[in-house]
Amino acid sequence: MRTTKIVRDLDEIVDLIIDKKQVVGMFQGKGEWGPRALGNRSILFDPTNPEAKQIVNTIKKREDYRPFAGSVMLEHAPEYFEMLQLKESPWMSFAIQAKEIAYQKIPSIVHADGTCRIQTVTEEQNYNYYNLIKKMYETNGVPVVFNTSFNLGGEALVETLYDAIDTCNRSDINFLYIPEDQNIHIPYDAIKPKLTK
Repeated sequence: MRTTKIVRDLDEIVDLIIDKKQVVGMFQGKGEWGPRALGNRSILFDPTNPEAKQIVNTIKKREDYRPFAGSVMLEHAPEYFEMLQLKESPWMSFAIQAKEIAYQKIPSIVHADGTCRIQTVTEEQNYNYYNLIKKMYETNGVPVVFNTSFNLGGEALVETLYDAIDTCNRSDINFLYIPEDQNIHIPYDAIKPKLTK
């Protein structure tokens, strides 16, 4: 039997991502819609892991050729990407040319054409998400997190907490990060262990 562990502590979730090499779900605030996940309903991983793309594609059950995105602290975006006249990219709307440092440090989110569809993040835009990326930066020196939508292949994006827990329980996502400032009620039937085949 397995069940997903809910993590409320920032330090613990960063340790799981960086040191324990875990893929984690993030659930907070209002639901998201559209083609991108922006930190409220996201699957996160360490972008410095050269096998990250293969690992997450396997978990999500999606095609190997599809690219992944990254969320970066706004103030560090020009270090990793050719921002040119673009001041920010908060909605992950642009595929931006990666710089050499991105190839070296975050190869898993650089697409075959040398671009990455990035989201720039500020503390004002998304307090918890920014502080997660900042804590990762303080830990490993990389101000970027591997980010993809919180769903499995062919399924709709997670909306409710029940959806998030159910998606984790049916995949190899063992940890769900819900920041401490989120007021949540977890129904028992969402977290009871489920038999695995």
